[in-house]
Amino acid sequence: MSEASQRPPARVSANTPSVARMNDYFLGGKDNFAADREVAEQVLALAPEAKAMGEYVQAFRERAVRHLAEQGIRQFVNIGVGLPTERNVHEIAQAVGPKSQVVYVADDPVALNHSRALLATDERTGVVEGDILHPDELVADLVKRRLIDFERPVAVLVFGGTLQYIPDDNGPQEKVARLRELLAPGSYLGLTHAVFDSRPDIRDAITDIFRKALGRPSGGPRTRDQALRFFNDLELVEPGFVYVRQWRNDEHVSDAEAQRAWVMAGVARKPEA
Repeated sequence: MSEASQRPPARVSANTPSVARMNDYFLGGKDNFAADREVAEQVLALAPEAKAMGEYVQAFRERAVRHLAEQGIRQFVNIGVGLPTERNVHEIAQAVGPKSQVVYVADDPVALNHSRALLATDERTGVVEGDILHPDELVADLVKRRLIDFERPVAVLVFGGTLQYIPDDNGPQEKVARLRELLAPGSYLGLTHAVFDSRPDIRDAITDIFRKALGRPSGGPRTRDQALRFFNDLELVEPGFVYVRQWRNDEHVSDAEAQRAWVMAGVARKPEA
């Protein structure tokens, strides 16, 4: 897949906050700028649990990818990828199925540049520029590059808050619905989405922080039921759309404890025609 890493380096702005770099800061990384740290600290002042939530999402990602690989999925498209971590999707998937093909999709310059550098010599892993709001263009690009065969089952992963930052006016529900249409039967959609059902006290303040930081309307805040609509017409894998710490976690987490990390997570399968 080396051809997926040959685009010119994306341009990086140190003065504009980036969700991917903020997540890196929450996880203790060093690939972030002062603008990212400033906004992240505003979030942490309201919700100190935000750092732990990033770790919970990463743990869910590992459980979800491993489960999908164990179901025989050998094609993965990770949309809205953040900065590379110690356990990336391709490493998890290929540990179960060594021939797994993995494509990372991002529109964040730092995430793109880091991912391209990391994966430049990996023949079964690629990186492309794109986003969830242009599903037809994204699928066409992946098909043209012969990176993913959409006639066969594929797992599409939308983790790390990608959807929660997209306002309804941009049509995220419609775009995800279109993406679901383009998937072959037997494909899967996995996603995470922050909700404020258990933390209505910080909902408006957190939303306002991201709206100002990103310089555009931010998504949500959405409820669990509103976020659940991203799975319409798909069959949820047990235990369904639940708080991220409760999805197939060997360690029991009570409802009260789980709600302290206000991110929902789920995986769903497209039924056979």
